[in-house]
Amino acid sequence: MSRALLKFVRVSPTKARLIAREVQGMNAELALASLEFMPNKAAGIISKVIASAVANGDYEPEEVEITSCRVDKAAVMKRWRPRARGTASRIIKPTAHILVEVAPAKKDGEDA
Repeated sequence: MSRALLKFVRVSPTKARLIAREVQGMNAELALASLEFMPNKAAGIISKVIASAVANGDYEPEEVEITSCRVDKAAVMKRWRPRARGTASRIIKPTAHILVEVAPAKKDGEDA
């Protein structure tokens, strides 16, 4: 099993979790191919983390499956925007930690 962790990436964790749930349990090669055609910003980021996890274990993408793809909330950048009558409103820019774990895929005849 190998893993890759990307910290403090500027993407909303809520939006990234939608993509992470899609690829969890998939073959890594199939997941990378499907993420390539998703229009979301998080899809490109998660595909790079999957590729890194595969490379960290010296595997080929077709021989591993994604056992865990987790998106955790990280620090939030707080900014201010001037508004009417001398007031200000807060702009919240969320960040996320993305963790991907891959393991060799089980063959049809193998048991855990």
